[in-house]
Amino acid sequence: MRALFSLPRLVRILFIMLRYGLDDLVLSSLHRPFTTRLAKVLRFGRRLREPRAVRLRLALEQLGPIFVKFGQMLSTRRDLMPPDIADELTRLQDRVPPYPSAQAMATIEAALGKPPHELFAQFDAEPVASASIAQVYFATLHDGREVAVKVLRPNMLRVIDQDLQLLHVLAGLVERLIPDGKRLKPREVVGEFDKYLHDELDLIREASNCSQLRRNFSKESGHADLLMVPEVMWDYCARTVFTMERMRGIPVSHVDRLRQAGVDIPALARNGVEIFFIQVFSDGFFHADMHPGNIYVSDQPGSLGRYIALDFGIVGSLSEFDKNYLAQNFLAFFRRDYRQVAKLHIESGWVPRDTREEEFEGAIRACCEPYFDRPLSEISLGQVLMRLFQTSRRFQMEVQPQLVLLQKTLLNIEGLGRQLDPNLDLWKTAKPYLEQWMQDRVGPRALWRNLQREAEQWAQTLPALPRLLHHRLEREEMLPSLTSELRELRAAHRRMTRWIGVLTVAVCAGLAVFAWTAWGGF
Repeated sequence: MRALFSLPRLVRILFIMLRYGLDDLVLSSLHRPFTTRLAKVLRFGRRLREPRAVRLRLALEQLGPIFVKFGQMLSTRRDLMPPDIADELTRLQDRVPPYPSAQAMATIEAALGKPPHELFAQFDAEPVASASIAQVYFATLHDGREVAVKVLRPNMLRVIDQDLQLLHVLAGLVERLIPDGKRLKPREVVGEFDKYLHDELDLIREASNCSQLRRNFSKESGHADLLMVPEVMWDYCARTVFTMERMRGIPVSHVDRLRQAGVDIPALARNGVEIFFIQVFSDGFFHADMHPGNIYVSDQPGSLGRYIALDFGIVGSLSEFDKNYLAQNFLAFFRRDYRQVAKLHIESGWVPRDTREEEFEGAIRACCEPYFDRPLSEISLGQVLMRLFQTSRRFQMEVQPQLVLLQKTLLNIEGLGRQLDPNLDLWKTAKPYLEQWMQDRVGPRALWRNLQREAEQWAQTLPALPRLLHHRLEREEMLPSLTSELRELRAAHRRMTRWIGVLTVAVCAGLAVFAWTAWGGF
């Protein structure tokens, strides 16, 4: 297959790797005598003063936005990365210089059929935000509504496919050459990155994510007082353009400005935890990129203190099984029932069936017990997760792909909580919500709710059952099987008749013997 990446790009990548000493990092991980000597030769004349994690981060920033995003994703996989590298990669910033606005306007016209000055009553030519995938402009519709217009960078698909092809090649080399390569699953990691990056390139998908999240926090949901989500302007959306309601607020990281605006900071921190658990356990659909740049807080009189969600390119979803499993695990953790946690892992198949339950329980206790009864300022979920991942490797546990984004989001929530209220007790805040959620899931109200949800389907299916049964019996292909079943029934009937005859004779004989004995005795 012809390689998609160009020779100049490959040369530039190799040059940056040499400049930041990544060749030394790779060769030193092979643990073979000839690679050690080769690393010394390639290191000739260079002084590698910075730690390896810092050099890797700087190299990824030099390689461009696709590699930056890949590094950001790797920072969430603490089950695969050494702790120092995972910590450093979390510092990667996704800020890039804006591209010319003329190109953005040409993209809007190609996607929506008209130039911006006709589509909008007003369109600000200067972008207000610029990232690796797209940049954002403010505009006003003809009906007076203020909107934000997100425009995809030109030629992004071609650039991404080139670099992804190279990443696939590098992943294959890592798997074959590095001793621990197969456990690291580099090809699966790159495949996962490939999928969610291509999802981000489709702004219609992002708009639909926004619309779903807005519906989940509508007035009908009962959670509208917690989170605000912009309205999607579908008439102004395409694969390369996403237009949404403009939201006004203060970045959640600007705590001093929030206090000046009169926001209750401790309540804001608690609400952030509640929003996370509502998204995960009630909806099974969660905003998976909740870093401070994507979360604002309203400073408007009618909605003061409510969170505002932005940027919906990365979302996570969980099945009913995942939600139930996670809820039971969280509750077991909060109750310090480590035996139950061990049972859940073994029963789900996430660890081998032959794992000793009591040994696994002891390992989990050693990971979690030191962190209870402490405020958030004194614990780090990152450290807890790191120790859990070390334990999982010991017990040959495979991290589930659908939970990677959840882990990333949980770390984002920890960061937000630490900024807002270092004294927030994450465990005590979450436990009552989860207990109520479990009660709603398994109690009488949950049963009645499920019956109501299925009633419409039953109302359509039950009246049709006689007709469906008659139609089924009339089908010619069913005749052989029905004939066979009838034969079996007749044979069973004959056997039963014979047994009844034998039992009747036996009973009559028994009665005769009893009567004779009784008469003789008389």
